[in-house]
Amino acid sequence: MINTNLKFWRRELGLTQAQLADKLSIKRSLVGAYEEGRAEPRLATLVNMARLFNIPLDSLATTDFTKRKNAKTAAALREAGPLTDTLPEDKPMRVLAFTVGLDEKENIELVPLKAAAGYLNGYADREFIEELPRFRLPMLASTGTYRAFEIAGDSMLPLASGTTIVGRYVDDWAAIKDGTPCIVVSQKDGIVFKRVYNKLKQSSMFALQSDNPLYSPYDVRAEDVLEIWEAKSYISSAFPIGGVSLEHLASMVLDLTQQVKQMQLQRA
Repeated sequence: MINTNLKFWRRELGLTQAQLADKLSIKRSLVGAYEEGRAEPRLATLVNMARLFNIPLDSLATTDFTKRKNAKTAAALREAGPLTDTLPEDKPMRVLAFTVGLDEKENIELVPLKAAAGYLNGYADREFIEELPRFRLPMLASTGTYRAFEIAGDSMLPLASGTTIVGRYVDDWAAIKDGTPCIVVSQKDGIVFKRVYNKLKQSSMFALQSDNPLYSPYDVRAEDVLEIWEAKSYISSAFPIGGVSLEHLASMVLDLTQQVKQMQLQRA
């Protein structure tokens, strides 16, 4: 029913495909694909549609509004004003912006270090996302939306600074299993790559832990988190050093850091 209802409601609101796409923050070509049944909207997009059309989310998929009796219900819904139970206040909607290729398949957008600060403001902005470099990886599962992030620092050794982490978008945060490596995007800490421990039920927080034992774990409030991407692959030009333990590697990095600081003090 989704494709039929999408076309029905778009016409009811007097919108073109381009206008509807703009309101939903998606490409016009996707609206056409949805209406023709060539593609299915993601959950976040379905929620946006239901809120825009002022109908319950399940009705969008189960009710044929083109039938006369249901069309009357649709008219009543519009006159009744905004729905109050479409999305609970304690579950704010997260909008996911992404790009697709000519084949209507999603790309993997790359967020390099120089774009990390801008991503905090533009992560849900379609135009910002469209400006990011994009690529495809055929070995990844076809389901889900993927994004790549370049990481900095030595907190997740043996992965070196400059490694690119490819993550799959996590829509259901409650389903995250303890110890899952994730890219966590938050206004407070920016973009970080950590192992996530789920404390939502106890305290509405996540515990973030580094693989490098020199870094202490810390908590982040769920309300401060913008996005979570479960790590599925990584791309690096630095090969791991053989025969070296993580603890020894971390110690080597610490020694080098201290030596650099001493050299800087001597020059000053």
